[in-house]
Amino acid sequence: MNAPATDVSLLLTDHPLDAAAAVAYVSRPDAGGIALFLGTTRRESHPQCGELLHLEYHAYPEMAEKEMGRLVALAAAQWPLLAAALHHRVGEVKVGEASVVIAVATGHRADAFAACRYLIDELKKSVPIWKKEQYERSAKWQGLDTPGPGE
Repeated sequence: MNAPATDVSLLLTDHPLDAAAAVAYVSRPDAGGIALFLGTTRRESHPQCGELLHLEYHAYPEMAEKEMGRLVALAAAQWPLLAAALHHRVGEVKVGEASVVIAVATGHRADAFAACRYLIDELKKSVPIWKKEQYERSAKWQGLDTPGPGE
């Protein structure tokens, strides 16, 4: 089992995310690989709903940050992480803006790619963050069969 990442940055914010800051955070001389994932709001259009205006993210902050930290620990048990940054936006995220930034540093590129992929896949599955798609004529909560928080 690998040691936990020495440096971890977890962030939930309603401000724009800074990918360069996440990369700077994980950068270090012993990193042979740094992987970066940006999840951005893409332009979409649906016949009944119209154009996508923005996404709206809601989170249970204390639980989300705890789960994000748990995921980094699980990743560090599988790959030799030197550092990791998991940053997620809450509130309104317009088309073209980033809603999630994940950066990981490892000694080798294969480990960096694998850990980064694991972190985004698991974040989407288990972290209590909900997404609402706001279109011109309607809104839709993703992954919920019932109305989302506050609806």
